[in-house]
Amino acid sequence: MFLVIVEAAIYQGGRWLIIKRSEKEEHAAGLLALVGGKVDLSDQPNDVLEHALRREIKEEIAIEVSELTYVKSASFVLHDGRCALETIFLCIPKSGTPHAVSADEVAEFYWMTTEEILAHPQTPSYLKDQIVQAERVLRSIQALK
Repeated sequence: MFLVIVEAAIYQGGRWLIIKRSEKEEHAAGLLALVGGKVDLSDQPNDVLEHALRREIKEEIAIEVSELTYVKSASFVLHDGRCALETIFLCIPKSGTPHAVSADEVAEFYWMTTEEILAHPQTPSYLKDQIVQAERVLRSIQALK
């Protein structure tokens, strides 16, 4: 069995919304990350990934998003030995003003360019890969318009 995780590459005005995870977090404490979290059994069974992602975004930074576009998926093993499957979606802010809802989850948030994320000392390698992949998807979408 996999723990299913969804994450949002939220893009607006040439910048990505990136959170700094709380030092209280069990996984990747104090590091930069995309907004996201676990799929819950209470999430709607249809479009479960999208529903879970919208819920997590509201719980963590209090905004609504639109235009969810698949970016990538990956599996990895957590420090406790459980297997995780994560799916990343490119999202566009729809409404609300972002703010850290719970300091226990999100210490801070930033609007950062791709270059700033890639150069930041608290950016883990997997976030660099997620942003590079999201940037490719974004460019593909923009080329079609």
